Amino acid sequence: MARHFYRKDPSSRHGLEFLHPKAVRLSRKTVIRVQAMLLAVFVSLSCNTLNHVENICSCLPLLPDISDYRHNQNHVPIPSGTPMQITVQDILAWPETAVLPPDAPRSGRELQLVQVAQAFLINASENPGDCDVHLEIAATADKNAPRVIIETPVDSEYCSNRQLIQSTLAQHGFKMDTTHGGDLITPLPISVLGLPFEDFEHGRGSPQVATVWEIHPAVVTFQ
Repeated sequence: MARHFYRKDPSSRHGLEFLHPKAVRLSRKTVIRVQAMLLAVFVSLSCNTLNHVENICSCLPLLPDISDYRHNQNHVPIPSGTPMQITVQDILAWPETAVLPPDAPRSGRELQLVQVAQAFLINASENPGDCDVHLEIAATADKNAPRVIIETPVDSEYCSNRQLIQSTLAQHGFKMDTTHGGDLITPLPISVLGLPFEDFEHGRGSPQVATVWEIHPAVVTFQ
């Protein structure tokens, strides 16, 4: 049996207007087209958002600066000059002090430019909270060896080094961004240049991290 469709029409005798089924079908087609267009727009926006997050130099921190311990002391340029040569073992042996106030300025060892000429990169990720590139290094390629954290900030002067880290890891089949990271399958030899920084213990990395001392900010050279 054919179905008939009506809508209210005060101008007609019965107060109803007959709608041909084809008109109704056309209306449904229009709705489907609109839904398809909206879906395409949503997918496009989602892809653009994902690409933005994936851009290692355009990461937007999820947390405010105030939540980052001693934020202003981490986001500084690396000074020029001749660095003091140190080892991973040296960093592991540095004495740790009580937790510093969150606005404590750099002092003492934190003002000395240093270089670790030989280390192994074992773990890499990008922290979505502050967008720092988080790296864990050890004196050997043993994944159970004690580790030290080094971090490369999101600040513009570190963009090229962040890109280098990401692209070099990609060449070794390792994806690093705000949603991908962890231990490398094969640790890579690197050198590190930067400033020491004394953090505090708050679950900052893997269980193998053995000191609150970091090199932060830091830049990396692959060997």
